[in-house]
Amino acid sequence: MKLLVQKGRIIDPVTGIGGQMDLLIENGILSLIASEIREPDAVHLDASGLMVCAGLVDIHVHLRDPGFTYKEDLFSGGQAAAKGGFTSIACMPNTKPTIDSPARVTELKNRAAEIQTVQIYPIASVSRGQLGREITQAEELRRAGAVALSDDGMPVSSANLMRDALICAKSAGLPILSHCEDASMVEGRAVNEGRISRRLGLPGRPAIAEEIMVMRDIMLAAETGSPVHICHVSTRGSVELIRNAKKQGIPVTCETCPHYFTLTEEEILTQGSMAKVNPPLRTLRDVQAIIEGLQDDTIDVIATDHAPHAAKEKTLPLIEAPSGISGLETALGVTLTALYHTGKLGLSHILQKMTANPALILGIPKGRLAIGAPGDLTLFHPTERWEVRAEDFVSKGKNTPFHGQTLTGKVKYTILGGKIVYQDS
Repeated sequence: MKLLVQKGRIIDPVTGIGGQMDLLIENGILSLIASEIREPDAVHLDASGLMVCAGLVDIHVHLRDPGFTYKEDLFSGGQAAAKGGFTSIACMPNTKPTIDSPARVTELKNRAAEIQTVQIYPIASVSRGQLGREITQAEELRRAGAVALSDDGMPVSSANLMRDALICAKSAGLPILSHCEDASMVEGRAVNEGRISRRLGLPGRPAIAEEIMVMRDIMLAAETGSPVHICHVSTRGSVELIRNAKKQGIPVTCETCPHYFTLTEEEILTQGSMAKVNPPLRTLRDVQAIIEGLQDDTIDVIATDHAPHAAKEKTLPLIEAPSGISGLETALGVTLTALYHTGKLGLSHILQKMTANPALILGIPKGRLAIGAPGDLTLFHPTERWEVRAEDFVSKGKNTPFHGQTLTGKVKYTILGGKIVYQDS
């Protein structure tokens, strides 16, 4: 099968390719990039007026499958990914049962291979059952198909266990994706500690709870030489710690999410549990620091931390409702609106953090436009305006604090292995 994408404006931060060009995909592989390609036997796709980049890569997604498929499953999550422009996603292991053995990685990988809309990469847990008591077998998990290890959702409280895990992960060639919060300081706390928590009369999740764990994991990465990736960075202090660690050559990378560079704790007052997320939305000062971290590349990746929940769960009182935002379908639009159209970050810079960088950290052959690369593309209109309507999500999770907002920049086509898996109507 051949697909010819014509007259799109190509942008690739890795190769530096840019400008209006055609791309030919043959048998799932990008075979030719040129100013004009004639291929009468190919399916032709007119991309006039659209930006064309490598398929987006999300390093941090919760698909809830197995065990919580009323929230999401591989199929619905795959559809949401395609609608959001993502062609590759890595799914966290906090399922039921936990993805903590080679057999479970293999089973998930085999089921994921049946999904036609996105390529799903399994992340296995750091500890068995995510209980923080015994490390999993990193080398065996890698051979089964895991691309990383993480106990995301359950911070690894034991420094000794984390150290052992980093040593084993380094030997296996796997990164560890770390959820940095001191559990003893955040348990049962729904919102950021500060003015809003005091106004609501609630105990808050302090910024230091995140920063203590960030510092610990930076020190462990320095001591072991093992790469650690800090998930969902949300505070000014964390940005400063990671910035200083990188200057010292410590093998640390990190991510943030669209909600951390667009929203503050104030959203809790108007949106309640719909704005509840872990770590919590912080202050304007923190939001500004996150943007600065993106600008100077302290923050490597923009991820979604896609965390879908059932509607009945998110209507519970703030303390009882689960944390999380359904983020796959809004990530690119929110990012373009908040960073590109405000002049805070260039388009190539944004795409680097949503394609090549997450692919490099995971060690997967994705995220770039080059001859011989997978034929995964995202085509988007950079200036098309659209309203976020939660009821229009294809994800089972309709939980978004962006409902009703108008965004600028919309995914029009998602192409996986040369096949159009999403087309905006």
